[in-house]
Amino acid sequence: MHNKLENKANNVGNFLVRTFHYLALFAIGSAIVWSAFFAFLEMTQKNSASIEDILLLFIYLELGAVVGIYFRTNHMPVRFLIYVAITALTRMLLEYMNNWHNNGNSGLNFDILIICGGIVLLAISILVLRYSSYNYPSEKK
Repeated sequence: MHNKLENKANNVGNFLVRTFHYLALFAIGSAIVWSAFFAFLEMTQKNSASIEDILLLFIYLELGAVVGIYFRTNHMPVRFLIYVAITALTRMLLEYMNNWHNNGNSGLNFDILIICGGIVLLAISILVLRYSSYNYPSEKK
């Protein structure tokens, strides 16, 4: 009797968790598509796309890939999230460089170095993740 009740409770709990999981992924995916669509509309309205705009679209693409991979495998692809962070920092770096160039090279030198250091640190973390996953693969269930 006790095992039957426990099994039913586990089944209901698992169903609720899976339902929440799929609803949350659908909401996140929808928000990504919605945001990318309106960013693209803004680009078409101004009849041009800067490199920052294109990198923003790549960020949306990478986030969509993360959601898709997570939906299919139930594993969070940490490496892809780091790629998103590198792309976001690159986009920020381009904006800072543009401001630095247009404002007479004053006041942003340290910020640019910090962003470049962040990009290098994230690139090194990808190397560490790739090396460790290749040399120490997780056990298959």
